[in-house]
Amino acid sequence: MAINNSINTNAGAMIALQNLTKTNQELTVTQSRINTGLKVASAKDNGGVFAIAQNMRAEVQGYGVVQQSLDRGRSTTEVGLAAGEAISDLLVQMKEKALAASDASLDTASRTALNEDFKALRDQIGTIVANADFNGVNLIDGSVASFVALANADGSNTITVSSENMSLSGSVVTLAATASFSTQTEAAALVSQITTSLDNVNQSLARLGTRSKALEIHEAFVTKLSDALEAGIGNLVDADLAKESAKLQSLQVKQQLGVQALAIANSSPQLITQFFQ
Repeated sequence: MAINNSINTNAGAMIALQNLTKTNQELTVTQSRINTGLKVASAKDNGGVFAIAQNMRAEVQGYGVVQQSLDRGRSTTEVGLAAGEAISDLLVQMKEKALAASDASLDTASRTALNEDFKALRDQIGTIVANADFNGVNLIDGSVASFVALANADGSNTITVSSENMSLSGSVVTLAATASFSTQTEAAALVSQITTSLDNVNQSLARLGTRSKALEIHEAFVTKLSDALEAGIGNLVDADLAKESAKLQSLQVKQQLGVQALAIANSSPQLITQFFQ
């Protein structure tokens, strides 16, 4: 081994210091990756990958909003469906009352009793329609034309659920809000009206059910898409902790050896003093 004959310039120490500095830098990077779990935590780690990951994160956040919109759409539609099914059941019972009252052999007192039941069922339809709202949106009272849910992360695509006005005296439930009967003839006429209204309600329910299913299917797709994007982000920026742990051990040993090498290099000029003994 050559002896350094200068006390002003210690090339060995400079080389040892350079290597030790590099090891410390690598150790800092490895420790950061272990602490954060990320191999690309900021733009200075890898600008291109960081930019791609940020764009993907924005999409994931956007799909979170889409899922919320779809959830509201499903809930609003399901409330309308539940109310519509209840109205359909009420119409079935009203038809039964009107049909019984259309029997010419029925006495007046019995027909009057049936009419009271009929009116109670009729009024219940109005109560159901008025209360079938979710988050301020009612799809069956005619207050809104439709509900529009977001379908993609930039809001350029939507899914529309059209309203179905099931209010009394409407286009679906054609039965008047004051409908009642006192004679066999009036009861018979109401049977026909109720049959038409029942058919209309069932068709409205079919349309609402179809749109509700569409929202459910799209929500499942959005969930899978969001999960795939998150997995993609992980592939780009997540650190391999097993690999980083092994590298940490190696760098710590290398750091210790570098410190020793620097100490040896720094002690080299002291040999010069032996020349003057």
